[in-house]
Amino acid sequence: MTFIVLFLLTLASLSIFIFIPYWTRRTESFGVSIPESLYERKDLAKMRKQYAISMSLIGLILLIIFLSIYIFMEVSETGLAILVTTLVIIYLFASFITYLVFHFKMKKLKAKEDWQNKRIQKTLVYTKFRDEKLTISNWWYIIPFVATLSIALLTLFKYDQLPNEIPINYNLAGEVTNWRTKSYGTVLMMPALQLFLIATFLFINIIIARAKQQVSSENPEKSIQQNVIFRRRWSIFLFISSIVMIAMFILFQIDSYFLKMNKVVMLILPMMVSFGMLIGALILSVTTGQGGSRVKLPENKDESVIDYDDDDYWKLGQFYFNKEDPAVFIEKRFGIGWTMNFARPLGWIFLISVIAIPLIIAIAL
Repeated sequence: MTFIVLFLLTLASLSIFIFIPYWTRRTESFGVSIPESLYERKDLAKMRKQYAISMSLIGLILLIIFLSIYIFMEVSETGLAILVTTLVIIYLFASFITYLVFHFKMKKLKAKEDWQNKRIQKTLVYTKFRDEKLTISNWWYIIPFVATLSIALLTLFKYDQLPNEIPINYNLAGEVTNWRTKSYGTVLMMPALQLFLIATFLFINIIIARAKQQVSSENPEKSIQQNVIFRRRWSIFLFISSIVMIAMFILFQIDSYFLKMNKVVMLILPMMVSFGMLIGALILSVTTGQGGSRVKLPENKDESVIDYDDDDYWKLGQFYFNKEDPAVFIEKRFGIGWTMNFARPLGWIFLISVIAIPLIIAIAL
């Protein structure tokens, strides 16, 4: 069962990368800005198809390697984890190299046909965009916060009744592989990490609401509506994910400290939660697309204009670096979601905090 779940997780992860070109905005192709009216052109559609086929073949080869090693070789749990991690890293590296091939091909085509100078370039800003209901209320995050605080207080209240040895690691068979002597730091480490997780989800929800808006000059009304829907859907998905994850962690704490639950359920639960969230993200990507590009709405195109060409600020089409832009977070050009303006210090503070704070909590407690 564990192998099946791991295999499905790997398969779903690979699928996300295969179809990225079909989910990006119609004003962008492989990290290069293009006129929206050219998105369906045969040569551009062929490039998207070639990318998908290339990534499918790479993914298939890696899956065959994964299955062959698992079937014909005796792999320990540690070895299986290392194998999956290694194959994912290889796939990520291969996907980036494949992307770069098409990115430079796209840049060459754009320079040859000189699209940006054949149309009027505009940057549109919808001044009432922030008045729209872009995300769910931040107050909804009180629910997981109260749940986490409650289990933390219960743990402290029952501290004397807790076992002297606290399990902190399990193998794939659900057996404890590492223990820690009971202490306030040990029993509070998981609630502390949960609070950090909730704070991260909350901050991302704020980012979704505050990230720089992107309005298509060719089809402004449609793109505004699409972007509102895009942000709302991901905000809701984010909150549901936070509830599911916090509930899972609370069950782990109950199982470790108070009431032993079904061993098989507790073993499979994290993998099923991960798989469910991955499938949810996949479905949302397919139905919504980046910036809401896959949401079907009435069109009113003006093909005489094009978005302002800011390709020079996008290094390799993926890394935004613009000192003159006050925006800290912007939409990705290749993929789903948001990235940061690498020229703004606040973005770096957030990135470093996400990495450092969990380590500090673990070390301190």
